[in-house]
Amino acid sequence: MEKNANEKKSGAGQYFTPRVLIDVMTRLMKPQAGERCNDPACGTFGFMIAAHAYVKAHTDDFFDLDAETAKFEHDEAFTGCELVHDTHRLALMNAMLHDIGGQILLGDTLSNLGKSMKNYDLVLTNPPFGTKKGGERATRDDFTFSTSNKQLNFLQHIYRSLKADGKARAAVVLPDNVLFADGDGERIRADLMDKCDLHTILRLPTGIFYAQGVKTNVLFFTRGRADKGNTKTVWFYDLRTNMPSLGKTNPLNVRHFAGFEAAYTAKDRASVQDERWTMFTREQIAERGNSLDLGLIRDDAVTGYDELPDPIASGEEALALLEEAADLIRGVVNELKALERENE
Repeated sequence: MEKNANEKKSGAGQYFTPRVLIDVMTRLMKPQAGERCNDPACGTFGFMIAAHAYVKAHTDDFFDLDAETAKFEHDEAFTGCELVHDTHRLALMNAMLHDIGGQILLGDTLSNLGKSMKNYDLVLTNPPFGTKKGGERATRDDFTFSTSNKQLNFLQHIYRSLKADGKARAAVVLPDNVLFADGDGERIRADLMDKCDLHTILRLPTGIFYAQGVKTNVLFFTRGRADKGNTKTVWFYDLRTNMPSLGKTNPLNVRHFAGFEAAYTAKDRASVQDERWTMFTREQIAERGNSLDLGLIRDDAVTGYDELPDPIASGEEALALLEEAADLIRGVVNELKALERENE
């Protein structure tokens, strides 16, 4: 799988998602029997297999369900779309091995094929990163905002694909640039916060994907009934700063997410005592140009901000030192001139 990721996927900006992260996202989203679940960039179908397993575990392997609902779970509940042929074959095999009969399309969600992918109760996904080949824009003709940034287009697709019933929800892995990209990026974030309640952002540690330098986040949001004013506050959890180096020798595990899961599921989020857990109002975010690049705590490896000297005093001290140095140089020059006159 790792060989496939490195050779087939990295050039397209796509990365397979760690199993522990898939499980955490699925557990927090709580897929329910009778819901239509989808992954528009499904890779090997990991998210949908996790969602399927979650529903089975909470329905006694579907024996608690009536025959019609059990048939729906097998035939229709879990679907996806994958662009890469080899990965699509792996997804089909994975679905078959887990007795999942839902449709897995071979194609590009960002083409007009994706227009048919809608009215979902739950989306779990890790879309590909980067831009379309050659900087091309998505060929979808129904996107409000046109951009060559693939993950921004996937974000548009995802929140538009959810049912506008106040319950349909998504958890999406996205790179940092989605949080602060200007232009269409800002407009897409504003549209997301209008149409959905973007209630939580998890700042993930680095080094958890095969490409070590990728900085990612998980956005959790619920589609509102109306298209305006759904986001009131956004809670951030910083699982990136002051974290141990993660990788093959120290892999990500469920213990790393214990604090986040406790904060996420708290009945009163404001009562959570965790320095990694912070909240910003929609008004505060708007004042920052709708940037969501927020919520990171102070890095202990950096000099404490409270210990830094006053900038005005520092500037004045630097000027005094420069003036002293200039006076010394000026004095040397004057002495050299005097010696030169004496020797004439």
